[in-house]
Amino acid sequence: MISDESITDFTQFTQPSLGLTDQQVIESRKKYGTNILTPPEKEPLWHQLIKKFNDPLIIILLIAGILSVGISLYEFYGLAKSASVFFEPAGIFIAIILATGLAFIFELKADKEFAILNQVRDDDAVSVIRNGKPLSIPKKDVVVGDIILISQGEEIPADAILLESVSMSVDESTLTGEPLAHKSADQNLADTEATFPTNHVMRGTKVMEGHGTARVIAVGDNTENGHVYQAAQIDNTVKTPLNIQLDSLGRLISNASYTIAGLIIVAKLLFYFNWQPLSWTIALPVALLFYLIIFKFPKYKPQKSITLAIILSVVFISMVMIVFEYSGNNGNISELLAYTLQTIMISVTLIVVAVPEGLPMAITLSLAYSMRRMLKTNNLVRKMHACETMGAATVICTDKTGTLTQNRMSVSDSYFPEQPDSRLSPNATLHALAIAVNTTARISDNGSSRPDILGNPTEGALLLWIKAMGFDPDKLKKNVTIIGEIPFTTEKKYMATVIANKDGEKYLFVKGAPEILLSICSHTAPQLSVNEIHNRLKKWQSQSMRTLGFAYKKLSESENAISGNLISATDITFCGIVAIADPIRHEVPAAIAECRQAGVDVKIVTGDTPGTAIEIARQIGLWTENDNETNIITGPEFGSLTDSQIDNIAMKIKIIARARPLDKKRLVESLQRLGQVVAVTGDGTNDAPALKAAHVGLSMGDGTSVAKEASDITIVDNSFSSIGRAVMWGRSLYQNIQRFILFQITVNIAACLIVLAGAFIGYESPLTVTQMLWVNLIMDTFAAMALASLPPSKKVMENKPRHRSSFIITRPMWNIIIPTGLIMFGILFGMVYIFEHTHINSITDIFNIKAWNTGTLSPYELSLIFTTFVLMQFWNMFNARAFATSRSAFHLHKCGEFLMIATLIFIGQIFIVQIGGEFFNVTPLSVSDWLIITFGTSPILLVGEVLRLASRITSSPQAR
Repeated sequence: MISDESITDFTQFTQPSLGLTDQQVIESRKKYGTNILTPPEKEPLWHQLIKKFNDPLIIILLIAGILSVGISLYEFYGLAKSASVFFEPAGIFIAIILATGLAFIFELKADKEFAILNQVRDDDAVSVIRNGKPLSIPKKDVVVGDIILISQGEEIPADAILLESVSMSVDESTLTGEPLAHKSADQNLADTEATFPTNHVMRGTKVMEGHGTARVIAVGDNTENGHVYQAAQIDNTVKTPLNIQLDSLGRLISNASYTIAGLIIVAKLLFYFNWQPLSWTIALPVALLFYLIIFKFPKYKPQKSITLAIILSVVFISMVMIVFEYSGNNGNISELLAYTLQTIMISVTLIVVAVPEGLPMAITLSLAYSMRRMLKTNNLVRKMHACETMGAATVICTDKTGTLTQNRMSVSDSYFPEQPDSRLSPNATLHALAIAVNTTARISDNGSSRPDILGNPTEGALLLWIKAMGFDPDKLKKNVTIIGEIPFTTEKKYMATVIANKDGEKYLFVKGAPEILLSICSHTAPQLSVNEIHNRLKKWQSQSMRTLGFAYKKLSESENAISGNLISATDITFCGIVAIADPIRHEVPAAIAECRQAGVDVKIVTGDTPGTAIEIARQIGLWTENDNETNIITGPEFGSLTDSQIDNIAMKIKIIARARPLDKKRLVESLQRLGQVVAVTGDGTNDAPALKAAHVGLSMGDGTSVAKEASDITIVDNSFSSIGRAVMWGRSLYQNIQRFILFQITVNIAACLIVLAGAFIGYESPLTVTQMLWVNLIMDTFAAMALASLPPSKKVMENKPRHRSSFIITRPMWNIIIPTGLIMFGILFGMVYIFEHTHINSITDIFNIKAWNTGTLSPYELSLIFTTFVLMQFWNMFNARAFATSRSAFHLHKCGEFLMIATLIFIGQIFIVQIGGEFFNVTPLSVSDWLIITFGTSPILLVGEVLRLASRITSSPQAR
């Protein structure tokens, strides 16, 4: 904010009635800028698309695709094969395009749906004084030094210092969360605990009552609103837990596939030389060179250049010596080089097989599918990874107003004569009239169940209260004539109105601070107890409620009740009190309990007073009798701490009261340094920086446009319970991704082992890259859709959040993946071995083997192996579906989509085998073979069922 001293060169400030001259306006605009918030630079669409290629699995696919292109070019030009050799690299790049393209399209569509709901209105009219005359100018033309005129209901166009004010209150909730802050030009009335000085009004806040004149001291980006807006644009993006875990998975897949590929090179070369000693001297250097290229070159650092040069020199010298020795032994160098190249090609093929081409797209589809489903639960998702990240959240930092509370003052309790049930007394008409006429607020009927309040929110709450009891405030007010009134001021702390009804009867109605009214009243209504009044006031005030007292007097025809803006009447009757509060949303306590039971900590950051914040925390079950001053801190205290000091207390803090806009952001960053996964909820402009910095930002549906733009998810119904549902969805989604990975890695283990075993014993690979692309890309994508379609489970809320850096494949998953993968490998290897030594025309021929002649695999035998492999994975998909459910795989309630997609996979396999032909290297199978393979592979599921049944029995209470 610009200081007062920085604009003292404008001499007219001593004469506010003159304002700036035209020349001073030009000078001010040139020096301090325009009153426009600089919009963030939009990221080009091509750059957004390129970012999708940063996924580690996509990078692996790109490497595999490039290598595959090289192999295809060699086969096409060097070995004169047909153009079909390019199908494999084409399939890989199709997988890449689909995975990245789908993610890009879904997020782009979400961005359009998530567009800012209300644009900054720079052309709104603002009243200013210039050249000694009042005039209206667009808000964007306001400059530092302007004298602005502000009235009730208007939005303040720039940061300014009040020069004059009359009963002014401002809604600062967009900056501080405080719905009503009293403002005054009189420094003697300054609130020392206020977030912003009492004589300062801030851009973007709204005048709820009163009016005044102010001098602009900051415009545009230099305003407090501008600072918050700019902070919200800083890209504080941190890696989501899923990204971190996929990075680890990518490294595992890379290392494993490259290691197996290296072993294949060694094995094939050893096999070529019949395992002679010379074979070791050539195989090991080739494998070492392969290792260096794959593992070291991508991580090359200049400081390691000497070591790397020595290693490469040793490898080069060794290989030269091998070539010369081999030549001296009448070896065929060209044949050796051709064989070595073919061996490397096989290794690259294995890398292509090992890399789960469908995994990136499968995860994208899972996230996109959940993104759409979450909208039905009132969670509008903008960033796809936010779906899953909510499931890993360990801390939720939330504001109070509008999130935990309704952001709407209402009468919480009352004490009037003869009203034990907190209803108005039989004299309700008189009391309702007192409320209806002695107010500056009014109800604006917008046609919804929640009408707008124009004016003071506290007075609006009273109007809604009597309206709910059947009284129309507007009609009551129209039936009387207002004779005189005394506006509320912070000095008097009361408001008074004198009216006359149609019969000519005059009444004085007074409302204000109960202690002030009790001091000016002669007596109380007959049914009221003074002790009870004090007891109730003490109780309500301890709960941080606002209290109001009411008094009245029936005046004689000639009596004057008001004199010199003060009450002159005597013998006034005190007739009742009410307690007014911003009530918590009814679903919040249960939602808070659900989150805490799920291991998610909740922290409140609010601009309210410590007393009010503690009371709200108590009502929602967050603040208990065991909590003390170590669990709450004020914004000024928090702001005075260093980052390391905040880190020491961040986990203990439950409440930050009197918080400033950037306090929540600092708390979020501290929690992230402590390894927490942080979600932030908010609806105001002040929440935007924290929403942007968090792992997941959740804005409210009726929040400001800046808050929505900075968030990842919008809670459409403003319900905190929707946040609990988002956590449940996120955890269920992560579990579905785990199920798919379990399914996918099992496929790859079986495939890699069969290729590796074939290399060691000289068999050809029974699975082509094209077939693996079908399994990894098409079949697995459908499997991902099937698993993503599984409904969320409330059971996941019984678990604690996972650690953000924990490996995505857990021990229970390995306990399924490894045995299942080995069983599948054993079955496939057995089929390869048998088919290599005999010739069959139907799978039933296995039971009548008559000869063991070494040969090659026929297309029909390859089709049998391929179909057996796919159907084993088909049944294993049901095992994956049942993972972590403690239920049978046949428990398919609400799994209609899963069954439909599973059916499509089965039909797709029949279609490929029966008509796939040369492209998939298959031939049609007989009906009997289809039946035998289908039922013969089903024990994969049945064994899983037995294991799950055993697990349920051993974990049951009776067993324990």
